[in-house]
Amino acid sequence: MLPEDRLDQILQRFEFLEAALAQGADPAQIVRFSREYSELKPVVAQIAAWRQGQADLAEAAGWLADPEMRALAAEEIARLKAGMPALEEGLRLALLPRDAADARPAILEIRPGTGGEEAALFAGDLLRMYQRHAEAQGWGFEVMALTESELGGVREAVVRIVGEGVFARLKYESGVHRVQRVPETEAGGRIHTSAATVAVLPEADEVDIDIPASDIRIDTMRASGAGGQHVNTTDSAVRITHLPTGIVVTSSEKSQHQNRANALAVLRARLYEIERDRAATERAADRRAQVGSGDRSERIRTYNFPQGRMTDHRINLTLYALGQIMEGDLGAVIDALVAHDQAAKLAQMEGVG
Repeated sequence: MLPEDRLDQILQRFEFLEAALAQGADPAQIVRFSREYSELKPVVAQIAAWRQGQADLAEAAGWLADPEMRALAAEEIARLKAGMPALEEGLRLALLPRDAADARPAILEIRPGTGGEEAALFAGDLLRMYQRHAEAQGWGFEVMALTESELGGVREAVVRIVGEGVFARLKYESGVHRVQRVPETEAGGRIHTSAATVAVLPEADEVDIDIPASDIRIDTMRASGAGGQHVNTTDSAVRITHLPTGIVVTSSEKSQHQNRANALAVLRARLYEIERDRAATERAADRRAQVGSGDRSERIRTYNFPQGRMTDHRINLTLYALGQIMEGDLGAVIDALVAHDQAAKLAQMEGVG
């Protein structure tokens, strides 16, 4: 049985948020209330669908008392009962504990790992893969910082991705991505293994992370292109050092004002993720049981070009569709990761395993 009292509490909270937003809540609360309202809206829709199914069943059962309606009622009851498990499953999934950051935009960071220039080229391939995926989803894709290698690979890429459910979908991409292929730089035709690291961070608002001016040092410098060549003669690039943690963020894509804003946004995201990780240590066992841990040191995926396959090691998923995946068709991969995560959470919630 689903907990009716919990469902009522959710509906009451939703109605409160709806009224508060309609009346014009305190400016400091609007961001928080709007985010919670958006998170509860699909849950409320699932509750309504499940309760409507129950009401329809009760109404059909009432027809059984009428001899003329009995055959029709039995047929309708059988149809409605057949649909109830799907409604119940949808509601159970909607009631699963939510990552508070799921509705946020994401900061995507890509850097080459082991493998030299080939790793930088693979990092560039991953950047293009995520850009194509974002375009297919209708998401915004804004490059905040990009440093290229001599052969056109990527030394570092920082991107802001905006759209519905961005972090909820992309958070499973954090970790080490390994590639096996014959590099463009290999004359002998031998297969090499290299890697790139991907980090997906939820974007943080100023209300989430307050950074006192005394905690940062801001330096300006000349932006440079691949190979260290200067691409302009103005001190437009910005480097921000967070003194308490030693985190350094740079941005050199736009004007000095925009670079400063970009660097602060990335810094907030990293500090917010540190806070999330600290909170997660209290539920470390739960975190290990799920696939969305975000551990950047964990090898999560292998892209084998000679065999045309991609393997996600966390869920033992292998797809022989590497061409489509590198073109941004990540739907099947992410759907499988989301389903695995949900199954783990359901089993935990229901005390199974």
